[in-house]
Amino acid sequence: MVRIPAAVWGLAVLGTLLLTSPAGGQELRCRVQIDDSQISGAESEFDFLNDLERQIREYMNQRSWTDDAFRPHERISCSMQIVLQESISLSEFRARLVVTTRRPIYGTSQSSVVARVNDPEWRFEYSRGSSLNHDLDRYNPLTSVLDFYAYLILGYDYDTFSPLGGTPFFDRAQTVADQAEGSGDPGWSSVGTQQTRVQLLSNLRAQRHEPLRRVYYKYHRKGLDRFVQETEAARETLMEVLRTLRTLRDRLSQSDALNLFFATKNQELTAIFEESDLEGQAQGLLVQMDPSHSSQYNRLAE
Repeated sequence: MVRIPAAVWGLAVLGTLLLTSPAGGQELRCRVQIDDSQISGAESEFDFLNDLERQIREYMNQRSWTDDAFRPHERISCSMQIVLQESISLSEFRARLVVTTRRPIYGTSQSSVVARVNDPEWRFEYSRGSSLNHDLDRYNPLTSVLDFYAYLILGYDYDTFSPLGGTPFFDRAQTVADQAEGSGDPGWSSVGTQQTRVQLLSNLRAQRHEPLRRVYYKYHRKGLDRFVQETEAARETLMEVLRTLRTLRDRLSQSDALNLFFATKNQELTAIFEESDLEGQAQGLLVQMDPSHSSQYNRLAE
């Protein structure tokens, strides 16, 4: 399988690139930022963290995560914001991680945030002069989290281009989680009240969540990608998406994956229906399904 969204969309402006650019193996264009402002100590003690930022960027961007051919302009735009919250020692850290993945909207220069995952608890070791080694058969507190999110990013992205297209990558993320099982490290437990990586992934792989994953395809491919050329038809499709989500909300109470959809999309959904004939219907559905963002949706009633 060759995943070439630009060719599928028929972007004439990229025709020359499609003919002349060699296929590349790297799938991600990941920006990495480490914020160490919260950890104490002399600046020189932690200057090696600049090297960690570079190594994570290279780890994500210079590796082939799939068997598909990606050209440079097709790479998935994503980011990792790593906020170091505590230096347990000079080489052990506690951090918060925010992972964001985007995909382009056909016919525009804009992109849509597909998912933004806030991972509140990540502990790992990294010392001056260390290197990051990729080994899916062995758990590592640092690289296993990177592997997990690389596959999660791919899974979400592929789901927007074909129904359930991300399944192979969610399965690979599960392989990483299985390696982490029993480590005792935060984020890998399937129990507790706080959202964990494993709980989110369990949602995404559960059969009862398949309708939600199909929403990602309909929302992006049948809705957003048609918005410029067929605005009203695209809005009608997106209203169908909202009705599907209302049914799912009744069936999937306390779903991390469903909550993540609304946490990511609430501003975009407001913009889609604002000043349209459907804004009243959309506002009613959205407030009903996602009351935590009602102040955002109430803009549709102004």
